[in-house]
Amino acid sequence: MESVRKGLRAGELERDTYDRLVCAECGTQLQREDAPDEIYTLRRCPNCGAEYKQI
Repeated sequence: MESVRKGLRAGELERDTYDRLVCAECGTQLQREDAPDEIYTLRRCPNCGAEYKQI
């Protein structure tokens, strides 16, 4: 699992016209999961299962 920033730089993630995170492979919007014990927010693609951390 890598960060959202690294995913954007590597081309694995994109931003749409409304500045939402979109998986470059599937073209779907990433879902958000808040972990109560962690600092970061987990972003997950519902189609391919790729996970990214957003601080």
